[in-house]
Amino acid sequence: MQIALKERDFMKTNLGRSNMNTINIRRHPDSGYDAWLAFAGIDKDGTIYSHTLPESIYTFGRDPLLDTARDELKCALKLLTGKMPKVVDSPAKSGSILLEILAGPVRTDSFVPEEEWNKLGSEGYIIKYCNTASGKNLLITAKTGAGVLYGVYALLRLVQCGTLTQDIYLLENPVTGLRMLNHWDNLDGKIERGYAGSSIFFEDNKFIMDLSRIRDYARLMASIGLNAVVMNNVNVHKTETNLITSAFLPKVAKVAEIFRKYGIKTFLSINYCSTMEIGKLDTADPLDEGVKSWWANKAKEIFETIPDFGGFLVKADSEFRPGPFTYGRNHAEGANMLAAALEPFGGLVIWRCFVYNCTQDWRDRVTDRANAAYDNFMPLDGLFADNVLLQIKSGPMDFQVREPVSPLLGGLKKTNFVLEFQITQEYTGQQRHLCYLAPLWKDVFDFDTYRDGAGSTIASLLSGAAASGRLSGITAVANIGNDMNWTGHDLAQANFYCYGRLAWNPGLSSEEIAKEWVIQTFGCNPHLLDTITGMLLESHHIYESYTSPLGIGWMVNPNQHYGPNVDGYEYSAWGTYHRADHEGLGVDRTVAAGTGYAGRYNKPVSELYENPKTCPEELLLFFHRVLYKQKLKSGKTLIQHIYDSHFEGTGKAEQLVIKWSGMKDLLPPQTFERVLNRLAEQAKHSKEWCDVVNSYFYRKSGIPDNKGRQIY
Repeated sequence: MQIALKERDFMKTNLGRSNMNTINIRRHPDSGYDAWLAFAGIDKDGTIYSHTLPESIYTFGRDPLLDTARDELKCALKLLTGKMPKVVDSPAKSGSILLEILAGPVRTDSFVPEEEWNKLGSEGYIIKYCNTASGKNLLITAKTGAGVLYGVYALLRLVQCGTLTQDIYLLENPVTGLRMLNHWDNLDGKIERGYAGSSIFFEDNKFIMDLSRIRDYARLMASIGLNAVVMNNVNVHKTETNLITSAFLPKVAKVAEIFRKYGIKTFLSINYCSTMEIGKLDTADPLDEGVKSWWANKAKEIFETIPDFGGFLVKADSEFRPGPFTYGRNHAEGANMLAAALEPFGGLVIWRCFVYNCTQDWRDRVTDRANAAYDNFMPLDGLFADNVLLQIKSGPMDFQVREPVSPLLGGLKKTNFVLEFQITQEYTGQQRHLCYLAPLWKDVFDFDTYRDGAGSTIASLLSGAAASGRLSGITAVANIGNDMNWTGHDLAQANFYCYGRLAWNPGLSSEEIAKEWVIQTFGCNPHLLDTITGMLLESHHIYESYTSPLGIGWMVNPNQHYGPNVDGYEYSAWGTYHRADHEGLGVDRTVAAGTGYAGRYNKPVSELYENPKTCPEELLLFFHRVLYKQKLKSGKTLIQHIYDSHFEGTGKAEQLVIKWSGMKDLLPPQTFERVLNRLAEQAKHSKEWCDVVNSYFYRKSGIPDNKGRQIY
């Protein structure tokens, strides 16, 4: 079975590390529906790279996920080569692709020695060639069906990216055990912070009738190594509270069955006051025996309906959601009550740490929203049950285009945690602007917390917890909806893809993930590959340049969070201030004279942030108040940096349109037009950002642009 790629070996051998891919029923080749699972086939010209795969598939072991892996491999290879591989009862003489669940390295015919087998985790896999009497076989082996499935997707990615070689040896395990997506979908079909249509789960306060799209979504998730999903909004309203009742549980079970076939566990967001809203109790006090009993019975009912149910995601005592504070209890007491109910069934409680005073007086310069998660949860370190994970946003505020890493991530030592990202672009252009988030997330993974000394990066804390047997995980707010192309903006699919790849392996670079995605989505034409990859890699910097400067954040229209409004939240109760006046702007978060937030980090990070001379400049205004005339490291004054950055960002946004336009003949027509329209809107809107922000600070400071450009 001949596999060929066009014109050059696009990716170096270190690109072929980790995950998976699969096949989709084609709805329309130009719709974007197939995403990176299109398996569009072999280019017909310019081929210099080729590799021959065995033409049959042999499976060893019994597991539903092994069947899924076999079927995915069959269909993908049929699309790639035009020839359906045979499924055989024994390895063919010419060799086979062997899919094997290996319970232990004890069989005499095993190709995996004990030292290799011992390195495999429950979801890891090995890909390698092995010689047998029947020929040279390509082996994908794992301890579980899930591992084989991930190995199949990894093989397909290697094939498409041109990195499968005759001496391939790939042993991979995910960095952490829980790799999740959080959906903010409501039963009426609307999605909070959804920018790609309506829910794929719900409509008109019920589950959708046709579940086929959920299956296709499960395939996309599994193909990038994700293994858990929360299908409903963390803000659980009255109707959604009933998802854990008999009125909806059978429907939840049907969806869970679809996800199960792809190794994905189903979780639900719950209303902390369910005992009162649907249980007819008069309290939700976590120490009340009636409350404990109610949740224990509810957990039993859920697990009888969905035996592999994952557990609960809880937003409590945050943004007007109910919680244990009402009863004088703390977060640990609230979470542990639920954990006790779920523990007999292996269920988890994921407790969000997005807790802060959302009724702050803007005149109050002592209270600091950035401190809230740390101050609420650090005193409780070590008090949470073993099956509780604290879900901590990557930054202390709220998914801004630039903010420091949450100090809580490097503070907790005795508590399980989940790192939370946001794929849906609430503050980064809402999938109307191109903003590839991998570089931002890489900064988080690579951040050294110094929790256990130098080298205590977020990635190492996650992997270290997993290696020691403790629970840990990564989650993100999903960016998909029922738009045909899933994400509204075709290029926003790259954020979905890169999230899964980084959740599996944070060591991958933003560039190699971008190239993988481009090749699998659009093909391997060199000009197309280089151009789209370049657009992705520069897009976060472009967006940051024409929006909020140097880590100050916000400056958006209230509620919708789209578009420039410098004072939109400046006098609000949400604690999101920039403190600009005629002399300067920025928030003093030092220990010496400010809110003390800089001191929440371990040394030497706290010392770095405390001093404006050593504070990373991209975060300068987050930590310090700076005068407009003060010079930055570039030699520019702060005000000139603001002017230059915004004009530069607008110019580069306009260049994105030109770059995309130059690939018209290389892309499907409808795809080309959809993206072109989004990029044109971005260019136009970037100018609005530029003019509003520059005019605001010109009027505040009275200092003109030294380059004489028009500011209003």
